[in-house]
Formats: sequence, C-alpha cells, structure tokens
Amino acid sequence: LTERGYAAGHMRLSTKGSSVGQINALTVLDTGTIEFGRPCRITCNSGVATAARSGLVNIEGLAQLSGPIHDKGVMILEGFLLQEFGNDGPLCMQATICFEQLYNGVEGDSASLAQLLALLSSLSNIPLLQGLAITGSVNQKGEVQAVAGVNDKIEGFFRLCRARKLNHRQGVVLPVANVGDLMLDVDVVQAVEADAFAVHAVSTVQEALELFTQRPAVEVHDLVRETLRRFRTLSAQR
Repeated sequence: LTERGYAAGHMRLSTKGSSVGQINALTVLDTGTIEFGRPCRITCNSGVATAARSGLVNIEGLAQLSGPIHDKGVMILEGFLLQEFGNDGPLCMQATICFEQLYNGVEGDSASLAQLLALLSSLSNIPLLQGLAITGSVNQKGEVQAVAGVNDKIEGFFRLCRARKLNHRQGVVLPVANVGDLMLDVDVVQAVEADAFAVHAVSTVQEALELFTQRPAVEVHDLVRETLRRFRTLSAQR
C-alpha cells in the first residue's frame, strides 16, 4: 500500500533535486505483525518570534500525535541552537517542524537529526539534497547517536529510489554507531558496490550538514547567525 502510494503520487517525497527546509527522514512503520521502512518528508518553516509564539513548534505535539520521547527530541534541537548561537543574543525566532502525511502518530527521537538539518536549512536558506535520506538521533552537543531499525529504513528508501530509477546520486545517511548493525539485502549491497546508491555514516551534525548542503558547515552556520541577527533587529522594532 505504501509503495503504491508513492508510485501513484499520493505520498509526496522527492528523490532528486534540492529544497530549502525539507528533508527525507527514514522511519519504520509497525503494522503489529511486520515492520518495514517508510521514508517520510519533514518540513520546517521559520520566522521572527512574536509575543504569542517563539521557539520551536512541534506540530505533531500540538496535534497530540507524538509521544514523550519524540517531544524530548524536538526540545533538544533548541538546546543545540542555544549552544551554537545563544551567545550572540536571544534567538528571537519561531519555527514549525512537521512530518508531512504522517497520520498515525510518531514516537522516538530517531528523526531528530533530520529535523535539525531541516531547521538549519530553513534558517540559512540553503537547500538540502533530496536524493539523500537520513536517520539518527542527536544530542544538545551536536553528536549523532545510534537508532533502531537501520536496515529496514535503508532498504525502504532504496526500494523507492529503485522504483523511480536510480540516478547514482541517491543514498542514505546513518550514525557511525550503527555501522556494525548493517545487514542489508543483496540488492542494496550490489547497488552500493556499483556506485548506484550510497550509504554514508556520520558522527556529528556538521558532517551530515555538509553532505546535504555540499557546503562547509561553518558557512551554513554563518548564514544562520546572520538570519538570527536579523530576527533580533526586527523583534526589537516591534
């Protein structure tokens, strides 16, 4: 059903090009009897904080579609922003983060790295590659942490890319800590060996950011800093 939904265009998910504030996350759908990988689009929009709303807005949380571990993962993102940019002054921003076309709820923090990259992309206005998909948990210090179900997640995205025809620029990103867990289908292994599909491992947010933006992480951070500086100026004028 899910693969037919992608093929028919009912499920919107890009596997080529680039886009600002949009990223492919690797998730696992549990039907109760079987688990399978389901790629999911995460989007983020950001703007100047208002008296009514500031900080990160977890849309799933507001809609009561997320569990406590997922909510904690979103809160950690704000901690990362404070570490990287908090010394410059108040953040004075609001940002909405959402799992698009996900209606059965979300739990866990394995998409927190994807959410952070979407947030940094939105704030910097730097697009992210859509041929890549990512899984990984992140802490306030920007370190990437291990997650569960990496094989199902990778194979799910690979099947989608193969159905749309591999273009040799697609792949997945996972935590370095999960490399030892890899036991992929032979089809995925052969595609990687033929350089038709890639599997990248990262240990920091900066490494993941550079893969998705094809720019130095410091350059993206400088653009985020510039945006936050502009938000502070606009907020002070209100």
